[in-house]
Parts: sequence; C-alpha cells; structure tokens
Amino acid sequence: MTTASLSELRRALKNVPSGDLPDLCIRLARYKKENKELLSYLLFEVDDEPEYIKGVKTEIDEHFRELTRSTPYMTKKGIRKALTFTNQKIRYSGQKRTEVELLIYFCKKFRKEISFRNNVTLKNIYLRQIQRIKKTLATLHEDLQFDFGEDVKLLE
Repeated sequence: MTTASLSELRRALKNVPSGDLPDLCIRLARYKKENKELLSYLLFEVDDEPEYIKGVKTEIDEHFRELTRSTPYMTKKGIRKALTFTNQKIRYSGQKRTEVELLIYFCKKFRKEISFRNNVTLKNIYLRQIQRIKKTLATLHEDLQFDFGEDVKLLE
C-alpha cells in the first residue's frame, strides 16, 4: 500500500461528506497519542496561545523537576526527553513566536538547573538550541527580534 501525498489527501477530504469528517478525525486520533494531542490543541487551545505557552512552560518545569542527576548519562537522557517534549509542543503550534519563547524558556531552565560546562554533550545540546533560537528569531518582526534578542544575549 502506498501512502497518498498531502495534496491528494486534501482533495479527497474535500469530497468527504461533512458528517463523516468527525468520525475520520476520531479514528485517526485513536491510533497515536500525538494525533490526539494535536487534535486537542487544534480544537481547544489554538485560540488562546498565551495560555498554551504557559501550560507548556509548566510541563517543562515538571520535566526539570523529575530530572535524574545521579550520572551525566541520566542527566543527558532527561534533558533530551524534555527537549523532545518541547519540540513536539512547538510543532503543534507552528508559530515562530511560540517556538522562540519556548526555546528561550527551555534554555533558561537548562542553564539554571544543569551544570554543563564540563560535559561536552550537554554543552552541545545547549549551543544547538541557542543557534536554533537565533535562526528562528531572524524570521520574526523587528520588534519581537528586539524583545527576544535581549533574552538571547543573556543566554550566551
């Protein structure tokens, strides 16, 4: 079985009767947790982005609280898990401003909670996120660049 392209799926969805569309969405959400989370975001949280960001920041705090610091390996594993979670929530939103805000918050928590100066892997994870913030920041409006630019300078 070959997977249809996005444009083919779009055309096919236009031909689906409107009564069958909710059933298709529920069936899709049943198979993967990510699909269910994305559908929840699109239905309930897309209209209130600041509240969504606030909730994600709370969950990032929770990830850092649960972080195991017994060995560098476990710390690295926990950081990657928190970063994966953050990236997933950024993907759901799809907004560059949300991406920059959440990554800056992640980096602030990272810098505050973790001593990574002696660990090359953790340092590289941190520096990659700073580069990603700068790259995304360049695509935002000048006012937002200035506002977030101050935060980025503090992270360097």
